Parts: sequence; structure tokens; C-alpha cells
Amino acid sequence: MVFRVTLVLIVLSLLSGCNTQQSAFHPGGPHADRVETLSWVLFIGGGLIFLLVIVLTAIAMFVAPERRQWMTNRRFIIWLGIVFPVITLTALLVYGFTVARHLVRPGSPALRIEVVGEMWWWRVHYLDAQGTQRLVSANEIRIPTGQPIEFVLKAEDVIHSFWVPSLAGKLDMIPGRTNVYRFAADRPGIYRGQCAEYCGDQHALMAFYVVAMEPNDFEAWYAAQVQPAAEPMVTQLIQGKELFLQNGCGACHVVRGTPANGILGPDLTHVGSRLSIAAGTYPTNVGTLAGWISSSQHLKPGNLMPSFGNLRGEELRAIAAYLESLK
Repeated sequence: MVFRVTLVLIVLSLLSGCNTQQSAFHPGGPHADRVETLSWVLFIGGGLIFLLVIVLTAIAMFVAPERRQWMTNRRFIIWLGIVFPVITLTALLVYGFTVARHLVRPGSPALRIEVVGEMWWWRVHYLDAQGTQRLVSANEIRIPTGQPIEFVLKAEDVIHSFWVPSLAGKLDMIPGRTNVYRFAADRPGIYRGQCAEYCGDQHALMAFYVVAMEPNDFEAWYAAQVQPAAEPMVTQLIQGKELFLQNGCGACHVVRGTPANGILGPDLTHVGSRLSIAAGTYPTNVGTLAGWISSSQHLKPGNLMPSFGNLRGEELRAIAAYLESLK
């Protein structure tokens, strides 16, 4: 029974690495690559030491006493019980410090992004060299490939932890304190991140995506994102915008270019261009947007957005279509 449970755990551990969007075993940048190498050194070294201990334990338990007298030798005990652990742990410590030194190597970042963890979503600010906010987003971070990015990490309410396994290790976000993290992505792709510190009931649904883009594509995306929301031209979208404002959504959300200027919730100016809503919980489309508006407390209990169950079906579809059109 114990063997079967162990085998199942090993298989599940291996399968968990199949998701390349969120796996430390599929590095997409130099920091993650060094962390993966360090992990394999520790796994393999720990496995070999474990096997050595098992072999010695088996000899001590099952081999005849006269054939294991060498295990009581003073020199054997000193070398295997003192010298070997000291040498092994010292070597691992030096190697770990060497890896850590490369991870925090100073340099000038190509881009600074402030990420603020809140229960249970991520506020994202793109900063200029003076630290001024130039662009605001939520639950999704886009970066150019091949360039070091500086992440300024903060927490608004409780302790959170910023972790993108395929790009770097995790770093805690502590209220009242600012932590800085620098890493890069080597190739374009979508990398899933997750809050790695328990922060309340919906901790498991506090995810985000890092989208690494070619530098030219990133510049084009950035130029489009700093623009205000496009004015709707289709009847349904016009109605959706009117309902969005009439129902007080602008008291919590910003849609630049409209009277909506709330700061409590995510900036929705270009929400339709994001991969997900509700902090990586659902894909962005008209159906999920309508479901979230009408039943946010059912889908993610305890979040700050109330459910708008009073809206009729056509009203929900109009608001959702308007939001989905904000690319």
C-alpha cells in the first residue's frame, strides 16, 4: 500500500511539470534556468545521499554482526558522520550563494513595472524612469523579450507572494514594504504566475499571466494601451457603455476616455485585450464577462465586486459585449 501511494505521488509530481505555462522545469529565462539547475543538483544529490542511507540501514539491520563490524569503526563514524556532511553541506552552500549572486546582479532595467497584490487580484503599473505611472493594467503583465525587467512589488492588504515559475523564483509582497525583483524572458510566450503565499479564501484563484513579446510587438502593444478606450459605434456596444455607467460601475473602475474614474477595482480601459478576468480565473469573452457581472460573489466569494443579479439578460450581454470590445 505504501509503495502504491509513493508511486502515485511520484507520477503526479512528474505530470505537474507538463504544464509549460507554470513549471519551474520549463525555464523561459536566465533566472529560471539557474533555479532549475540548482534544483536538479539538490534533487540528485539528495537522492544519492538517501540511497546511501538506505543501503547502510539495510546492512545494519540484515547483515550478520560479524560482517558489519566495520560500521562500528571509529574512522568510519568520523568520516561518514562528520566529515562527509560538513563537506557536502559546505559545497552546496557555496554553490547556492554563487547562484544567488547571479540572480541579484545589478544592472539597468529596460522597463520598470510596479505590481501591487490585493485580495485577490493584481494591480499593474508601468513606470517611467522617474517612477511615474504611464500605464495601468490588471492581472496581466506584458514584457519585451531579451531585456531585464524590474518588478517593484508591493502589497495593499495582507502578505502575498509574486511567483512566475518559468521565469524566476518567488518573492514575498509585504504591506508597508517594497521589494524589487529583476528577471527577463528569453523567448516569446505566455507564462502563468500565482500568488505563492496564502492570503485568504480565494488565494487559489489569485493568478496572473506574463506575456513575453518581441520588442517591436511590445512597443506596438504599449502604444495602443496608453490610448483611451475607443468610442463604441455599434448599437449594442453603445447601449452597453450607457448601462455600464448607469449602474455605477465607474465608481470602482476606470475606463479612460469615459466618466468612469473609480480606483477601487481593476482598470478596464483595455480589458478586452487581456487573456483572463478575475485574476486568471476565467478566459476573457462575452460569456464569462456576463457571468462575472451577474454572479461574481458566486464565482469568487468574498471578492469586493458585488453581483449584479438585477440586470436582465440583454443588459448583461450589452455590458459584456462593450467590455469585450475594449481591446
